[in-house]
Amino acid sequence: MHAELDALESKLAQILERHQGMRGENIRLRQQLVTLENTNKQLSDRLSEARSRMESLLTKIPD
Repeated sequence: MHAELDALESKLAQILERHQGMRGENIRLRQQLVTLENTNKQLSDRLSEARSRMESLLTKIPD
């Protein structure tokens, strides 16, 4: 019985360790997602500005 409890305790410790590792990875991935979303927004804004400038220039070209 004591050996079974030791084995169970060991498995529980492994599960807790994996859980902590996964929580840390999840936090890192969320931070990375926020960073990438911000970068994507900045690039989209820049692309929109460039598109507007191009459209403005194209309207100034004589036919």
